[in-house]
Amino acid sequence: VQLVESGGGLVQPGGSLRLSCAASGFRFSSYVMTWYRQAPGKERELVAGISGTGRTTNYADSVKGRFTISRDNAKNTLYLQMNSLTPEDTAVYYCAKGGWYRRADVETWGQGTQVTVSS
Repeated sequence: VQLVESGGGLVQPGGSLRLSCAASGFRFSSYVMTWYRQAPGKERELVAGISGTGRTTNYADSVKGRFTISRDNAKNTLYLQMNSLTPEDTAVYYCAKGGWYRRADVETWGQGTQVTVSS
């Protein structure tokens, strides 16, 4: 099982980024997938989750209306579209297999991609 994130970088406040996560080694469409993030000095927190079919999603209150999680099961790829970014969104973002309700339920983590929001 492997999860490889990409798309992070430096962006100005109010800007947008799209993260991608390429999955391999398991039947991607059968699993809930999630995005977590960890800011310096803080615990890793759930950002968004999506069901295997993509029909059901959930979001942390802090990103609702700004972030959109999606998936392409034909490409085994998970996405996170992030709009209206603020400095508080600065963190390492992790793609995860599982973990819909809590971090302890995550089966596999990606290596993470850094997102920095700064002027």
